[in-house]
Amino acid sequence: MPQLLKWPVPALLVWGGAWVLYLSASGYVSDVWAMAVACAGGVAFSVIGNTRARQWALALGFPVSLWLSGSTTLPAWAWLFPLAFALLVYPVHAWRDAPIFPTPLNALRELPGKAPLPDAAVILDAGCGLGDGLRALRVVYPQARFCGMEFSWPLRLLAALRCPWARIWHADIWQEDWSAYDMVYLFQRPETMPHAVAKAQEMKPGAWLVSLEFEATALSPTAVVQASANRPVWLYQAPFKPATRHPQQVLYR
Repeated sequence: MPQLLKWPVPALLVWGGAWVLYLSASGYVSDVWAMAVACAGGVAFSVIGNTRARQWALALGFPVSLWLSGSTTLPAWAWLFPLAFALLVYPVHAWRDAPIFPTPLNALRELPGKAPLPDAAVILDAGCGLGDGLRALRVVYPQARFCGMEFSWPLRLLAALRCPWARIWHADIWQEDWSAYDMVYLFQRPETMPHAVAKAQEMKPGAWLVSLEFEATALSPTAVVQASANRPVWLYQAPFKPATRHPQQVLYR
């Protein structure tokens, strides 16, 4: 992210944008609906936060500032709007998983050299968010068939609009079966990688588990490539081998 857009600048831009929406809408609709519009805008742009705490700060910054300003008198139930919008996009059930952080379009360009797939291979983006991972995978595996699972309904719908060539559905990635896929792609966080290792035991021989940035420390990687400087992509092929040595010893093999 450019220096000028580092935190807290994104927060100020999102909160300021929400206030612009509120003030613009209030000239045409009631204060309640103007707040709803502004809250929806704030929640929509909260996905740029790279931690769950920052996403909630972006989503709830406007209604908190509106309440503190005392510039409007709203019925008590109206203050449920921002919480409802935020919970719709960030369901409590999914808080243990990674925040929404997009996969750069060319981050997976080195995958085919280490993990070749047959035509019509089936690739799953587990926790596909807005679909950026699916788009990056399609760049390098154009003949594959793509699937995405996402627990947030709004994000699932937006991903489906952005990736009409993929089958995307609402699901808990830790409850669904991974055995049908030739590759499962993840961009999670270190705390959830043990869950990924457990789920990967369902995968068929020859299938690939691919993780951007975060290592499955319980497994020995088949290969490691770079998405960009200091951003590894970890590749594991089933049947998986337990980790026996330091990952630097297998880097780029």
